Amino acid sequence: MTRRSLAKFLGAALLFSIGLVSASSAQEQGAAAASQPGGAAPTYESSSLAGAAPGANAVQKSAEGKRMGLIGRFAGDQRGAWASPGHVRFSDMDWLVPLGGVAAGLFVADRQFSKHLSQSPTTLSHYKTLSNVGAAALIGAGAGMWLLSYPKHNEHWRETGFLAGEAALNSLVAVESLKYSLRRERPFQGDGGGHFFQSGGTSFPSEHAAAAWSVAGVIAHEYPGTLTKFLAYGLASAVSYSRVRSRQHFPSDALIGSVLGDLVAQQIYRRHHDPELGGGEWRSIGEIVRGDGERNPANQGSPYVSLDSWIYPALDRLIALGVIDGGFSGMRPWTRSECARLLGEAGEKMDEEGAGGAEAEKIFRLLATEFHDEVEGPPGAGNFRGRVESVYARVAGISGKPLTDGYHFGQTIINDYSRPYQEGVNSADGFSAWTSSGRWVGYVRGEYQHAPSAPTLPATAGQFIASADGLPSASPFTTVSGVDRFRMLDAYVGLNFENWQVTFGQQSLWWGPGAGGPMMFSDNAEPVNMFRVNRVSPFKLPSFLKFLGPVRMEFFIGQLDGHRFVNTASSTVGSWAVPLNPQPFTNGEKVSFRPSPNLEVGLTYGTIFGGVGVPATARTFVQSLLDTGELPGGHSLSIRRTGLDFTYRIPKMRKWLTLYGDGFAEDQIIFFIDQTAKPLPFGYPDRAAWRAGIYVPRFPGLPKLDFRVEGVYTDNPNTGEDGSISHGYYYRAGRYLNGFTNKGILLGSWIGRQGQGAQAWSNYWFSPRNRIQLNFRHQKVSQEFIPGGGTLTDLGVRGDYWLGSVGISAWVQHERWLFPVIQPNVSRNVTAAVQVSFEPQKLFTHSLTDAKETTSGVGGRP
Repeated sequence: MTRRSLAKFLGAALLFSIGLVSASSAQEQGAAAASQPGGAAPTYESSSLAGAAPGANAVQKSAEGKRMGLIGRFAGDQRGAWASPGHVRFSDMDWLVPLGGVAAGLFVADRQFSKHLSQSPTTLSHYKTLSNVGAAALIGAGAGMWLLSYPKHNEHWRETGFLAGEAALNSLVAVESLKYSLRRERPFQGDGGGHFFQSGGTSFPSEHAAAAWSVAGVIAHEYPGTLTKFLAYGLASAVSYSRVRSRQHFPSDALIGSVLGDLVAQQIYRRHHDPELGGGEWRSIGEIVRGDGERNPANQGSPYVSLDSWIYPALDRLIALGVIDGGFSGMRPWTRSECARLLGEAGEKMDEEGAGGAEAEKIFRLLATEFHDEVEGPPGAGNFRGRVESVYARVAGISGKPLTDGYHFGQTIINDYSRPYQEGVNSADGFSAWTSSGRWVGYVRGEYQHAPSAPTLPATAGQFIASADGLPSASPFTTVSGVDRFRMLDAYVGLNFENWQVTFGQQSLWWGPGAGGPMMFSDNAEPVNMFRVNRVSPFKLPSFLKFLGPVRMEFFIGQLDGHRFVNTASSTVGSWAVPLNPQPFTNGEKVSFRPSPNLEVGLTYGTIFGGVGVPATARTFVQSLLDTGELPGGHSLSIRRTGLDFTYRIPKMRKWLTLYGDGFAEDQIIFFIDQTAKPLPFGYPDRAAWRAGIYVPRFPGLPKLDFRVEGVYTDNPNTGEDGSISHGYYYRAGRYLNGFTNKGILLGSWIGRQGQGAQAWSNYWFSPRNRIQLNFRHQKVSQEFIPGGGTLTDLGVRGDYWLGSVGISAWVQHERWLFPVIQPNVSRNVTAAVQVSFEPQKLFTHSLTDAKETTSGVGGRP
């Protein structure tokens, strides 16, 4: 069959599920209306089952007084279920699209996932037995409650058992109808591809999962305690999981079966449950997502602020001045809603006498203008907003040979989204825009990039790269091709639910404090295509964990690009001509705490897994997290790194001095202590690479002047002592020979694999956006890694000036570098760049809301 035909059938099945939710909601509303004077509510009379609760075992009558009986009731339930797609509402897109995305992802991965499951007859038999026993236990529990309700005279048990059986029967009718219509082969049939419309195919959806979830749903809502829900839904989940592990069903079969069972149970419960007997409310997914119709910031999609925005330096100054205590500087980007929340905190602080001073007041007022819509905007349902954020054009001329390979040597331009550059004239012309509607958000930033062609590195440098990376040969290319391309930077769509924002697309990360570039993830490389879950606003942990203070956490999984070589179980695979297919995956988890207003601590864990030789499956993903499994040749299936960062406002100098740092360790837990380490038991932290800095937001008598300095190293003093840290150890990625890079550019710090360096910046702020900056950077690469070592020194000046919506930025940088493996003599270059930016603000901003009067959220300030 064609993909289009398959899509139609699967869409119908999914639409059927969606409609059940909408139908349940509509029925409840209809029931409420029917209870009003003039409503045609159905009536009940006792059935032959004496003492039955109305709505459970009662004989139902229509509005005209006709007896419906159990058969009529069943027919009404089925009619409501199959007519449910007609109740789909546009607002159901808030949960429909994510569910559809998950289902589509499972359909794509079904074959590979099932292929890599154990096919041991014993294992398959155990899981099949578990699924049968689990389903039987749930159904038996419902039947037992119904039977025991008579001698115990317990009407609540009777209703629970009856509705559980009714839900199971209705769900099985729906599931069996789909199974024999779609006729999907089971994983053990045919070639294991799960093809539809095949003779004997009965895989989609899973009837075991549907029955288990329908019974579990009724029991969990008739007795809505935490333990009951945990046991009921836990057992139902075990049934669904076991059907997949026994290779009776694909993951998508189990998912759709589970969803159908739960939704049918919801419909039955809401149509027939008697609230006088007890039980809890069963809100539909649509009702939960829509809430009470009022859109507060916790349930509104909000775009992330670009990492190169002026907003971060402004907020950093407010944080360092003690005006904001709740910012998490080690987890960026922040959403616009989170920035508005921080601004509200600043407003409350600045109402205190003397807080922040005149400079803080100026910064606050400019930020209040920028985030006026987020702060003052109405939370009305259906809120739609759109904005052309910026349009810009940049031209940069480079005189002299620049460095472009930070993974091995150094980079002339760092933390710039991997924009291409070479000697000559380079340019980047782009735009950014975003839109949000309710919980949804979309963002796009794209630009046309130009860079001239250039000669490649000399043969000596190419041979060093091949040797250092373990490549089969040096690059055969003699010229770096010129670049003329349109490139997306950040481009994603997302959904926000109770401050948990889920986004998918090309996205940037900045996991560490300071301005020089975090050790783990920065904007040095091009943004990675990823699926990301981010707690965009902090929350507090319960009970004894309250001492940790506000908490934020983030998770992502994405696919890298530009990798060309990898070690498999038997050989090195790849070529210079064509990138690997498939490319490896990367993932990361970060948790940050604020145990006090002046201290922030973050923990990070990241891996690279999958790619050629090791398929990216749920199993290999879990193995990468748990550090288990290896290839026959001894290579690990994945590479892991852990990170630790902190920010601390110094006591008695909290408005004057901030100390921060971050570090990471390869294949070790950075914050574990090795008691066997000599001479002191500091173990793993001293095997890590570190960066540290201080920030002075103002000086006595010079409130407009700030200063920042950072030191960083990957040239660990312990390198080579016991063989655990080899030369060029950091950012190398085990069997992934192109390392921790995306399209050849380091994802972490510019310092590279074995270097020492320092950076310094000083800004004089004429206004919160207008400044002049002096900057300095020095890098020294160890001669134990590169023959002859290497040095790089930059000295630059930058100016930013804004007049209304138009801004001009200009900077000049002089660079001196010496890497004997590239050329024996010192090389110098000068980079001069100008960028003109236009932020349309109200000109192209569109906002459509159900407006209501609201009060200021910025501490009552204008």
